[in-house]
Amino acid sequence: MTSSLDPDIAGRLKRDANGLVAAVVQDADTRAVLMVGWMDDEALHRTLTTRAATFWSRSRAEYWVKGQTSGHMLVVREVRLDCDGDTLLVTATPAGPTCHTGATTCFDADRLL
Repeated sequence: MTSSLDPDIAGRLKRDANGLVAAVVQDADTRAVLMVGWMDDEALHRTLTTRAATFWSRSRAEYWVKGQTSGHMLVVREVRLDCDGDTLLVTATPAGPTCHTGATTCFDADRLL
């Protein structure tokens, strides 16, 4: 599949061996980190054009829109690329819990320090 991602943006991305870039999702209002997903050029293009957070599922090998089945969408407000080009920061407004466990954030459990 050929992506429609802007070539200037695509040229700045530093992808892993599978063509993916980590995407950290942060609540636009509270600034809490909600989750981490993976995007390739097409997932990023879809996210930028629809404002619905779209990821590449490594386990299912397919695109998925966060909340498509649960209704707990992430409405994207901003996407930033870090200085190295290897991580995206996606700020979004969540419609319900973000984690598949039903928690607000995927980082609610297992505090290590």
